[in-house]
Amino acid sequence: MVAVAAVAMVTPASAAPAAEGTTPPAMTDGFGLTQVGTSTGSDINFYLTVTTPEVAGEQHIKIILPAGYYDDPARRYPVMYFLHGSPDDPIGQNYPALSTSDDMITVIPDGGARGWYANWLNQKTPAGAQNWENFHLKQVIPFIDANLRTVATKKGRAVAGISMGGFGALHYAQVRPDLFSETASLSGDIDLSVKSMDLRLAVVASLIDAQGGENSPYKPAVDSDAAFGSPYPVFNADWRFNQVDPQQNMHKLVGAGVGISIYTGDGGGQIGTLEFWVAGAAKNVKARMDSLGMSYYYVNYGDGAGWGTLCNGDHNAGCWEEDLRDLIPRLERSFAS
Repeated sequence: MVAVAAVAMVTPASAAPAAEGTTPPAMTDGFGLTQVGTSTGSDINFYLTVTTPEVAGEQHIKIILPAGYYDDPARRYPVMYFLHGSPDDPIGQNYPALSTSDDMITVIPDGGARGWYANWLNQKTPAGAQNWENFHLKQVIPFIDANLRTVATKKGRAVAGISMGGFGALHYAQVRPDLFSETASLSGDIDLSVKSMDLRLAVVASLIDAQGGENSPYKPAVDSDAAFGSPYPVFNADWRFNQVDPQQNMHKLVGAGVGISIYTGDGGGQIGTLEFWVAGAAKNVKARMDSLGMSYYYVNYGDGAGWGTLCNGDHNAGCWEEDLRDLIPRLERSFAS
């Protein structure tokens, strides 16, 4: 466990990405990915649009290169895979902190509005193919290694994410600890056990489009059990939730050589806020790691009063910008060690 101090003031996370201008590098199709259209952005901050049989529709992959990427053609860089939350997308991940590193590449793959970074149980819903885990681990990672000057080893990869992406980051590290040397959850849905039934029901709500309305991002509505089966612990009907639940699978990271970082606020103590729910999940994961004697880096910044100037302790971009300002230098040090 590590205690941390507040970080310095930064530009709001809604700030625009680096100015566009020069042409992004050419990328070659492969590993089941086909580029459609033209990559968009600058030569160091751009996104691709791809299709894959693993996931229905067109998907974006945002790539942020170090400013000096083109200066030394022999230099290779470690990669942070950054997983967005629900119902966001890669293009909207414009946190200033993501563009601060001169020592690593950041890749932000599409996770869908409610893909949950998993291969769904039901592939025959109106949403079509939903094999997000296959898309990311079997296609995006080798595609990036083939097209960019990466350190294509476990030591050269980290996976981090916010909210739904926090779940994805711990889940991916647990199913493929051979791929990642660091994992980090920022306000993540990292306990899907019966202890956190509210988070299970949040998954269900995204699937059935409980929000509704013409502009809902969760269309088309699908069956409540489409991704992980039943959320209810009756006759082991919730087996799939238990199988993918990071809290119940922390033992898979014992001795696996994967550094673990968890960031959470408390929603200002307001019961029912999103951050209040994920704070409970973080505490349950912490308790599980303690019971296993694991080492980790854990930050609960409460109402955000001591966590920079952008964070109010809630489930929002201001707090995640502060989290990233703390996380990214730590990842750089880990990669360099």
